[in-house]
Amino acid sequence: MGFIFSKSMNENMKNQQEFMLMNARLQMERQLMMQNEMRERQMAMQIAWSREFLKYFGTFFGIAAISLTAGKKKPAFLFPIIPLSFIFTYQYDLGYGTLLQRMKGEAENILETEKSKLQLPRGMITFESLEKARREQSKFFIDK
Repeated sequence: MGFIFSKSMNENMKNQQEFMLMNARLQMERQLMMQNEMRERQMAMQIAWSREFLKYFGTFFGIAAISLTAGKKKPAFLFPIIPLSFIFTYQYDLGYGTLLQRMKGEAENILETEKSKLQLPRGMITFESLEKARREQSKFFIDK
């Protein structure tokens, strides 16, 4: 009788462990999906901001270029157009061009070939280091 009961308990425990593993995996997948969704939204906001900025800056650049060149015979008045054109080109490339794809490619290259530049000072943060810092800062910590 005890053997049958023990066998049933072991089977239930095994089923429970499988369920917990599946649940943990599902939770991790949801977290990864949520983080990716947040990243995509942030990137979309960055692109939208760049496009909106380009509209205003393009207007400013056009007015400045026309006013600096209209009726001026001195070439010194044309010098401000040069740095403004670089800013305009950068913003256009960011909003409508291939700058983001080039940046992504460079980031992938850094991740593959220059991993040492990405390491955090003092290494990865661990639960123990966080707990130690929390204990040092907390006045109400009671060690049990």
